[in-house]
Amino acid sequence: MERRLALISEHASPLAVVGGVDAGGQNIAVAELAQHLARLGYSIDIFTRREDGILPEIVHWRPGIRVVQVKAGPARVLPKEEILPLMGEFTENVIGFSRREGHPYLLIHAHFFMSALVAAEVKKVLGIPFIVTFHALGKVRRMSQGDGDRFPPERLSIEERVIREADQVIALCPQDREDLIALYEADPARITVIPNGFDPNEIYRIRKETARRLLGLDPYEFIILQLGRMVPRKGIDNVVQAVRVLDDAGLKARLLVVGGESDSPDPAATPEIARLQRLAASEGIAGQVTFVGRRDRRQLRYYYGASDVFVTTPWYEPFGITPLEAMACGVPVVGSAVGGIKHTVVDGETGFLVPPKDPVALAEKLEMLLRRPEIGRMMGARGLERVHAEFTWEKVACLTSGLYEQIGLPQTLPLEIEKSLRLELRWSA
Repeated sequence: MERRLALISEHASPLAVVGGVDAGGQNIAVAELAQHLARLGYSIDIFTRREDGILPEIVHWRPGIRVVQVKAGPARVLPKEEILPLMGEFTENVIGFSRREGHPYLLIHAHFFMSALVAAEVKKVLGIPFIVTFHALGKVRRMSQGDGDRFPPERLSIEERVIREADQVIALCPQDREDLIALYEADPARITVIPNGFDPNEIYRIRKETARRLLGLDPYEFIILQLGRMVPRKGIDNVVQAVRVLDDAGLKARLLVVGGESDSPDPAATPEIARLQRLAASEGIAGQVTFVGRRDRRQLRYYYGASDVFVTTPWYEPFGITPLEAMACGVPVVGSAVGGIKHTVVDGETGFLVPPKDPVALAEKLEMLLRRPEIGRMMGARGLERVHAEFTWEKVACLTSGLYEQIGLPQTLPLEIEKSLRLELRWSA
């Protein structure tokens, strides 16, 4: 029997450029998971909202993977906070597509709450079981952002509904699982912890001297890297302020900020860059902060490799792929003790955990790494070992395939691997 899956990711297409306001970790996760599942023998359609009128409805993206661009509202990019009213049209068109294809899907794997709403409606009409990975939970987001959360309030009731109706819920980390149980009264027996991952063929260690030479960076500066989406909740202002604390102590560091809506850092296109530039100037360290702009994923390993430390101090973080990528490049990570970061970064071993919004605490850890580079080298080596053991996309896809099999899909893996994965899934639940 052909093993055909439908992945729904209404706002995060694998075709999107990563690094913009609404293009980030979920885009990467959906793209990588699909590719590694295809290598296990699945045939996959990824349903995402049509955002332009140029590409065809069906894009044959990778071997065994099609991206189906679903008509739902205007064919242009919209903030994800504004597209919930379009999900009725999205659902109708997914059902229509499935019927035209002869009802081929054995399972739907929904990503994000709006995709889960679509999957729940499709299940009612077509009887297809579904799994959901939320990537972020509305109640956690609301506690963190307060009035800054622009999602409609009905998000919370939608999440409560799909958690009840889903055949399984994938939590990305132990904190995610705890939040599902405590805040949503989710059934622990229907939650499985499977993290995101990294691709060792794309992200790998490069000699620091080589990376700096290729990027035209000073070979002797202490370089702090911040890489990812340029939005306030990522806490980049916290890193800027920590650099000022170091400067006050007579310690010079260079902060590289990679990300934005354009390849050149454009304050008009990326308002967060403008805000951070003003902050750096007011702190008196504008000359020590370099905004790089958006970079292709194939270039990211050079920025990781060129850095002495990777810093990510968001207010909250459902998982966070960038710490994995930094560790995969042998770089120590200083991250907020929140969400997935406090699971992936082992405090004192692969990096340090600090409170969010605390530049003094962050500066203290950066100073230790600056003064004692051997600690950073040791942490980098331990992080490299950890991510290869626990967080490759190949392993993530195998665990996910094992979960699919548990809810009735035909076996896709050799029996001895399947038995091992079942044991891991029982422990993670």
